[in-house]
Amino acid sequence: MNKEQIVPVILCGGTGTRLWPLSRESYPKQYLSLFQNDDKTLLQKTLRRISKLESISSPIFITNEEHRFVIAEQIRQEGIDQKSIILEPFGRNTAPAIAIAALEALSREQDPNLLVLASDHYIEDEDKFVKAIDSALKASLQNRLVTFGVIPTSPETGYGYIKTEQSIILDSCEPLDVAKFIEKPDKESAEKFISNDHYLWNSGMFMFKASKILKELKNFVPDIISHSEKAFEKNILDLEFKRINKEFFYHCPNISIDVAVMEKTKLASVVPLDAGWTDVGSWSSLWEISKKDSNGNVNIGKIKSLDSKNNYFRGENRLVVGIGLEDLVIVETNDAVLVAKKDNIQKVKEIVEELKKEGKTEGINHRKIYRPWGNYDSVVEGFRWQVKRIEVKPGASLSLQMHHHRTEHWIVVTGTAEVEIDSEKYIIGENKSIYIPLGSKHRLSNPGKIPLILIEVQSGAYLKEDDIVRIKDKYGRINY
Repeated sequence: MNKEQIVPVILCGGTGTRLWPLSRESYPKQYLSLFQNDDKTLLQKTLRRISKLESISSPIFITNEEHRFVIAEQIRQEGIDQKSIILEPFGRNTAPAIAIAALEALSREQDPNLLVLASDHYIEDEDKFVKAIDSALKASLQNRLVTFGVIPTSPETGYGYIKTEQSIILDSCEPLDVAKFIEKPDKESAEKFISNDHYLWNSGMFMFKASKILKELKNFVPDIISHSEKAFEKNILDLEFKRINKEFFYHCPNISIDVAVMEKTKLASVVPLDAGWTDVGSWSSLWEISKKDSNGNVNIGKIKSLDSKNNYFRGENRLVVGIGLEDLVIVETNDAVLVAKKDNIQKVKEIVEELKKEGKTEGINHRKIYRPWGNYDSVVEGFRWQVKRIEVKPGASLSLQMHHHRTEHWIVVTGTAEVEIDSEKYIIGENKSIYIPLGSKHRLSNPGKIPLILIEVQSGAYLKEDDIVRIKDKYGRINY
């Protein structure tokens, strides 16, 4: 690997709704463990993959407000520097995100090469991946804007395509000139593409010098540069997060880097990649790359099947039984069950949109909600009451808060709780409980060395999360 410096840029803004009900907006696929006997998430797999590269700097992460603490915890587990987590106030597609990342990289180093990656891709052959990056780096050093094109294995209509000027040579990752970019094609066009040795899948991964991509952005979409520079200049440091300015970033055009630059520039090169790549964009693609039994079934969780083949079974909580099934996807979570034919699985996205329009929370949120201090699970609810399971990490604290409409009763199941109520502090052990009156200022902390697990019983006229008035919060949160 060339010794020139590489700064990885990890784009973490996807929602992954095509892997519903496991992946949802509140906790999308890049933060999930998807494979058997492997507790690493797609984000953590991405970080481990790039750790094989030489001369790389700490990655830059581009994400949103909601997932900032999830990212911070997952990269902490991988021993990664958490100082370059940049928060977009809202999504503006990949071109503004890359502009912000380039400005951040230039504030750290002298014109590094940016390796732009999605946080939710899967690559089977990491040695070939490293080889392709080495080839891309050489082209980047010659001021080329490099994208990675995947050698297609099927007439996929869910990906864009890249047409090359030269013929693609198998097992070669030498850069080729780009003839044109093609949007997601119909089936007939895709079948023509894969029989031609000039077409690659567009992976959405890139490498280029920070200064060069900023120059090309300024040439083609100057508004992105002017507003991104102001938004970056006015950033605010919040704990380990860098918040870019909301007012300036709002005016950035909502446009992809492909449309903004790669389709227009004369500097585009593509490195062929044949490394078992997938964007894990559907349950059927996850079935393809997962370990199967002798009947072609993927079995994750408590699964029992009979006379069934080529299915994807996943049980998160309960026993899942399949009899006489073929080519199905069956996914069970604690609040939803998906049953679909594999060849219709792309329609999951349509279902999620319908759930959102109907106001069903399952379309957006998991029952278990993650917070910087731990998580809570809404176990059951009724008229004017609700029961939650709350888990607080060692040393963590909820905000000092109060409620206008509800009282709370906490019962400790495991660990030790420190409870503050109107400036009075109490230590509560296992099998003990405490009552939080309406309107009192209160805070829950875990002073121990093991997770604190408790049951919370809420009662009152209004039990939604926006009945939280935060008075003081160690994590800098304002809204619920």
